[in-house]
Amino acid sequence: MIERSHLKIIQSLHLNGTLTEAANALCLSQPALSHQISYLEKKLGITLWQKEGRSLRLTQAGRLLLDVANQVLPVLSQAEKTLKAYSEGCQGILRIGVECYPCFQWLNAVIGPFMQQMPDVDIDIVHKFQFTGLEGLLNHHIDVLVTPDLIKKEKIHYETLAEYQLVLLASPNHTLANTRQLVPEDLTRETLLSFPVPLERLDILSRFLTPAHVEPLKLKPIESLEIMLQMTALNRGVCVLPEWLADSSIKTMKLKKIRIGQKGLYQKLFLAVRETDRSVPYILKFISVGQTAADSLHR
Repeated sequence: MIERSHLKIIQSLHLNGTLTEAANALCLSQPALSHQISYLEKKLGITLWQKEGRSLRLTQAGRLLLDVANQVLPVLSQAEKTLKAYSEGCQGILRIGVECYPCFQWLNAVIGPFMQQMPDVDIDIVHKFQFTGLEGLLNHHIDVLVTPDLIKKEKIHYETLAEYQLVLLASPNHTLANTRQLVPEDLTRETLLSFPVPLERLDILSRFLTPAHVEPLKLKPIESLEIMLQMTALNRGVCVLPEWLADSSIKTMKLKKIRIGQKGLYQKLFLAVRETDRSVPYILKFISVGQTAADSLHR
């Protein structure tokens, strides 16, 4: 009863907000789109939209159909891409979800060797999800997920790609520059530059500062790694990075690396995959190449 064109209509209306803009996005005339909307509502026997001036607002039934569209359309699109890859003689498409900013730097060291060893496998990189990366994996929007978070879920298997130490970076002129090891109170007077992720996912907070019942003077989210490093070098704050990433950054700009706590602050990088896919040859190869790349980054 519900066709793909119906799902595309409701998704486009939600994304574009008005009938005119949705019609343009779908390459339809406005009367044609209005007719299809009326036909769909009559076919389902329920109202999906309500007019609010020039805009359209989804009803409860419309929101339900939108949820279905957001789940189903990416799966159908990916199936078409994979089938096209098969028809062109490729083994398939590996859709890689990336859920942390430093993960992109790790991925840079993996993509080249993987593509050389698996020339018949195409690659898609996904870093923005409708909900979360793990839900994207469970809903078949991606095939593997690179993440620092191990969240146990039924039907999901995790492989450890690397274990690394997190370190603090500061300008050579910073008051902390000659500190041998950081204590939580050291950051109470500092601007902490971080990637824009939920606070509970910042290890420097959840595993170092919060247990000591302290917090930084200011927390400043920065989208760009390069800008974060430049601000740190200019003494506009301090930042926390994986040691392997910090070491490569120190090579290009003057920064001081400081150990976090007496024992150091360690993190793992995982690759999550559906249990049913863990024996797929090109996924096994990606894991192998990924672990090798992680080893080389730590040398």
